[in-house]
Amino acid sequence: MQQKGVSMTISSSLNAGVAGLTANASRLAAISDNIANSGTFGYKRMDSDFHSMVTSGNSGPYSAGGVRATTQRLIDERGALVSTGNPTDLAVRGRGFLPVAKSTEVASGNGANQMLLTTTGSFRTDADGYLKTESGLILMGWPALADGSIPAFPRDTGAGLAPVQIDVNQFSGEPTSHIDLGVNLPATETEAAAPGDPRQLFVEYIGNLGQSESIEVSFTPRIPATGASNEWTMQLRDTASGGALIGEYALQFDSTRGAGGTLQSVNTLIGGAYDPATGSLTVNVAGGPMEINIGTPGAADGLTQLSDSFAPVSISKDGFPVGNMTSVEVDESGFVHAIFDTGINRRVAQIPLADMPNPNGMISLDQQTYMPSPESGTFFLWNAGEGPTGEVAAFAREESATDVAGELTDMIQTQRAYSSSAKVIQTVALSLAEPTFLPVEIWLWVSERLVLMVLSVCSATIALLFVRTLDMAFLPSICGRFRALFMVLPFAGTIKGLLTRATGVFLLAAPSGFPNAGQACGRKR
Repeated sequence: MQQKGVSMTISSSLNAGVAGLTANASRLAAISDNIANSGTFGYKRMDSDFHSMVTSGNSGPYSAGGVRATTQRLIDERGALVSTGNPTDLAVRGRGFLPVAKSTEVASGNGANQMLLTTTGSFRTDADGYLKTESGLILMGWPALADGSIPAFPRDTGAGLAPVQIDVNQFSGEPTSHIDLGVNLPATETEAAAPGDPRQLFVEYIGNLGQSESIEVSFTPRIPATGASNEWTMQLRDTASGGALIGEYALQFDSTRGAGGTLQSVNTLIGGAYDPATGSLTVNVAGGPMEINIGTPGAADGLTQLSDSFAPVSISKDGFPVGNMTSVEVDESGFVHAIFDTGINRRVAQIPLADMPNPNGMISLDQQTYMPSPESGTFFLWNAGEGPTGEVAAFAREESATDVAGELTDMIQTQRAYSSSAKVIQTVALSLAEPTFLPVEIWLWVSERLVLMVLSVCSATIALLFVRTLDMAFLPSICGRFRALFMVLPFAGTIKGLLTRATGVFLLAAPSGFPNAGQACGRKR
């Protein structure tokens, strides 16, 4: 029974050595993958962890359990950001992932595209205007409406996401629908001695077909018999309608202390009614209604009457003329802007950032992409820079998260552990060797081996004992002590015979280089 237990212990050592080879081979594979991708943008490092296996209790013969290796991709680790010259090279500064889709799925047009996630990408417009990487990943986002606003989309699903598509060859223009008019009228021209000449101003606007049109605005003072009237008549004429009168309003300005020079009241004579709450009035030009803001009563942000100068202080409007798109840019909030040669910036889409409780639980796919899974938790699409997410960084790429120096250090440690496990297997194999696999001097003594087995000596010890027997038999310094030791042991006669046979066999097999080997102990063969 004891001999069997010893054998089982040695067998477990063999299994533990094999397990060590397997575990370290797995770790070496992870290290090799990390080093191979040290220059891959957005690569996330693989990490190996070892876990001991216990198969025996705290008492009695110990049985080796071995080791088990597990690997995990550390998706939440981020590499450093590096600057590039492409405005659509994108990375995430902080937490969050960019939504992308495979170009093959987008081209198939089979409905909703499978949303994948990545942390960086070099996107450029392809033949169809999609922002796509060289590996075939298309950037996904929420499309903007014609006015540049982003409608509400569900945040816990990618159903509202669409491929970001930009027509780089498009001509684009936008008609004007709103004008803010800020003009200062000279207060001295409403006095009794003033000539009463009208003041004129032309305000350009963009028509529905992108053509340039104008509204002629004239201000005529009312001259009183005495004093100052502080009243003006404003007329609006549309050049696109042949100079037709589209609006006429009577303006009264305040002359009191503290509010002097601001609008006091507006009386509508022709055209849309003036709204004192917003300071706006609406007139109809050739292309449709036009809203004009002249300021609210008591405010100094629209029409004013001060001093003796006529000055257009601030005139602004929406719309822009037809122009060619020259570039595409993405801001830190994830908004995609089309830039035209007319200097107009038009919003075309918004790129959200996805986040989930456990990023490392996502399924890793090719091309540094990941797919949410039950282990990662439910994802949520955030506006970039809001909630736990970071900002979108344009003109930037994320480097690999691999630390080459650390990986080389781990590789040296793994190589030593692997070699040591192989040495364990080699040692166990020698210990389990049968006598027939030992040198010729040993296998002749099978009968003597049985005697040692009665003494509960294991096979490995028996093999080593016979080898040492031959060595000690021919060392003069210990030959006498060796004989005296075996003469007092049980079964001395058998062991003495073993020694005699071993000596004879050795002399028969001795090479010619040892002619006096038989006389080493002062005895004949």
